[in-house]
Amino acid sequence: MAYYRFDPYRGMEHLFKRIQQFSEEMEKGLTVEYGNFTPKIDISEDEKHLYLHAELPGVAKEDVKVSINEDNYIFIKGTKKRPFDLNADAKDGEVQKEERTYIKAERSYGEFSRSFVLPDNINKESISAQYDNGILNITLAKIEPAKPKEIEISIA
Repeated sequence: MAYYRFDPYRGMEHLFKRIQQFSEEMEKGLTVEYGNFTPKIDISEDEKHLYLHAELPGVAKEDVKVSINEDNYIFIKGTKKRPFDLNADAKDGEVQKEERTYIKAERSYGEFSRSFVLPDNINKESISAQYDNGILNITLAKIEPAKPKEIEISIA
């Protein structure tokens, strides 16, 4: 009769590696999103700038808001409205019925929100945004990161 040593943690190495990979991905930058419509976003950089390019087809410039908070999160929020939604033009308290019956509806509409963690070397005072043909282009200037202060201590 052969004896086998029972190891309750056998096979857990794979799980621990996956947890470590997940935590590393979280450190790269948290992204939070909600809503039916989720715009696709490209993020790139060069030596002096960080660039965000968001595809917002069918979204009016007035329906998009970009903000940054003190925790270095950039938020892109807005609403993609259905082009034939009669209720969007209704006044407060007034409800209009839509007379269309959709046979197939594949496009997404509604509120959206995307957020990303920015690196610490971003100049929050020098941010520009342009909106052209459904593309939101955000340019964030980089600054030199503050060098750690070194204090020399004399040895007695």
